[in-house]
Amino acid sequence: MQEYVNMWKNYVNFNDRTTVRGYWMAFLFNFLAGLVLSILAAIVPSLGILGSLYSLAALIPGIALTMRRLRDAGRHPALILISLIPLVGAIILIVFLCGASISDDGRPVV
Repeated sequence: MQEYVNMWKNYVNFNDRTTVRGYWMAFLFNFLAGLVLSILAAIVPSLGILGSLYSLAALIPGIALTMRRLRDAGRHPALILISLIPLVGAIILIVFLCGASISDDGRPVV
């Protein structure tokens, strides 16, 4: 849960690094929050606006988190745009996001 909180605290920080665990735990909690809001919207249709507002609010923090993860994996943060290529781009981006962390001197972090 701490990684999810850090995602929101660093919502405009595009320059630091995020570990593999930090990225995927924040992604998981973000996904679960969206899922819960979707289920609530299906039960009570007037709550549908909450899911839309949450998605809009989580857009920039999610992009910042992904860019920090790419930087930590030794990739250029602009590679987030590769996800715009249908299907193949998303798969390539997931492979980059799952990669090992790279230290400042170019060696993988264990």
